[in-house]
Amino acid sequence: MWRAGCAALLCPFLAMPLAPAQALDGFVLTAPGADKALTDRLRAASLVADAERSGQTDSQSVFAAARADYARLIGALYAEGYYSGVIHIRIDGREVAEIPPLDAPATIREVEISVTPDPRFTFSQARMKPYARGTRLPPAYGDTKVARSGAIVDAADAGVEGWRNIGHAKAEIAGQNITADHRNATLSSEILLEPGPRLRFGRLSMSGYERMKPERIARIAGFPTGEVFDPKALDKAATRLRRTGAFRSVALTEAERPGPDGTLDIGLVVAEEKLRRFGFGAEVSSSEGLSLSGYWLHRNLFGGAERLRVDGAFDRIGGQDVDGIGYDFGVRIDRPATPVTDASAFVEVRAARREIVDLTVDGFEFSFGLTREFGDHISAEAGISYITATAKDAAGSVDYEAVALPISITWDNRDKPLDARKGYYLDAGVTPFHGFGTTGSGGQIKADARAYRAFGTDERFVLAGRLQLGTVIGSSLAATPPDYLFWSGGGGTVRGQPYQSLGVPLARTPTITVETGGLSFAGLSGEFRANITEKIGAVAFYDAGFVSDEELFGGNGEWHAGAGLGLRYITGIGPIRVDVGMPVSGPTNDGVQIYVGIGQAF
Repeated sequence: MWRAGCAALLCPFLAMPLAPAQALDGFVLTAPGADKALTDRLRAASLVADAERSGQTDSQSVFAAARADYARLIGALYAEGYYSGVIHIRIDGREVAEIPPLDAPATIREVEISVTPDPRFTFSQARMKPYARGTRLPPAYGDTKVARSGAIVDAADAGVEGWRNIGHAKAEIAGQNITADHRNATLSSEILLEPGPRLRFGRLSMSGYERMKPERIARIAGFPTGEVFDPKALDKAATRLRRTGAFRSVALTEAERPGPDGTLDIGLVVAEEKLRRFGFGAEVSSSEGLSLSGYWLHRNLFGGAERLRVDGAFDRIGGQDVDGIGYDFGVRIDRPATPVTDASAFVEVRAARREIVDLTVDGFEFSFGLTREFGDHISAEAGISYITATAKDAAGSVDYEAVALPISITWDNRDKPLDARKGYYLDAGVTPFHGFGTTGSGGQIKADARAYRAFGTDERFVLAGRLQLGTVIGSSLAATPPDYLFWSGGGGTVRGQPYQSLGVPLARTPTITVETGGLSFAGLSGEFRANITEKIGAVAFYDAGFVSDEELFGGNGEWHAGAGLGLRYITGIGPIRVDVGMPVSGPTNDGVQIYVGIGQAF
């Protein structure tokens, strides 16, 4: 018999059986007075139970597991606040603790484990000293709370972290006074801490880099030499380096001893990623045809983690009623830590042709600007762009030329961007533009908000919602560059409706009216997602879109909607998506639309 309040040394040496080992015939674990949760925890902790489940039932393995189970079951009891539990582990009727390690049985027929847990202890007092200001102790560590051993461990960790957060980098646990009162089933706990001196960041030593310039590594990391030690500053430096994509791994380690001047040196070890990467993708729709895309990436162009990305795409290949294939090509260079640590500068050139209902638009854009990270979830971008475009239709062509100042902010706390189950996403932007010649001046405002909620057993169901809003103010419909107008229909807006099929009519001449984009847009999408198996999922969706010919959703406008069902096949890079949609309302009625791609629709 073992009593949980006792300590013992488990001998790791086992005798080799003289006769061949035989299989275990029976195993029983009982816990009189324990609820199901505690019983399940005890069973999960038992190595004998694990051996029986996995078929490792030779006598040597079972005897070793049985001897180790005393300590493992005591640990499971302590974790739930039981400090007077009684444990019996018997092999063929003999208490395992009484069997000499060198006299292991050659044959084991049955193992019986009996655990009597009662009573459950509570904290008579839960203390810590000295206590750093701002320390947040776990709620489970408090007077009259269930005296779980994990609460003591968590409280000790929180106490050390509290001192580290205010500069005491070498804070540690100096001791503990823990007394169990078995008569009253209470536990008195006092954690003693040694804060150590308050330190400042010292020197950053770097190793592991090959092509990266060390001064650029230091610049990107933003290591705060001379400032008061703060573990969050170390995490932030590592995050900045990882965010560049230039490193396969980043590790920051603290020196074992502080310097005599009260500083603590930090070691940085990096492993660089491969310089180049490429990728491609494809998406097909019954109305929009085939879309192909690809990119080529260089992660460290000049030795300072400068990222060069060349990408291209063709769309509308084989689509219905398509006069020509669209394309989009771009080149972009990003340089991190420019001009300040948490900002990046970029330069981008793009050229594109888009076939949109009655229009063929050839556009060119040159832009440069800055991106800035604000914490783990918020980023912003601002720049200046020069754009030109030529829109051709049945009445001829119109040229557009403008300078724009795009500004956007993104908040993203989704758990997985390609298959979100929890969290929120918001992308909002404003783009003032000044037109030349016949091009108007004004500003485009748009926002894309998404929300996700998982529920049910194992969170196998997800509700997903999306709201898109956009408007152009200050510029007339005819004078606004086509890239700033809004259409609805297709995979990004309303599934079940043909691609960009909903716009507004524009009279180009007394006898020719063409369909063009609107000055205002609103889109609503909802999905109900369900996991059928670990790899297969199903989706039901409903989308609606509105486009009008005046700013702020005024003037003449029209709604259309679509709905349908989809299947998902879960892969390591995201779900493969197949959606089948049909029109529900609106002027178009082209029948079934099919969409195939990677990742959820939103």
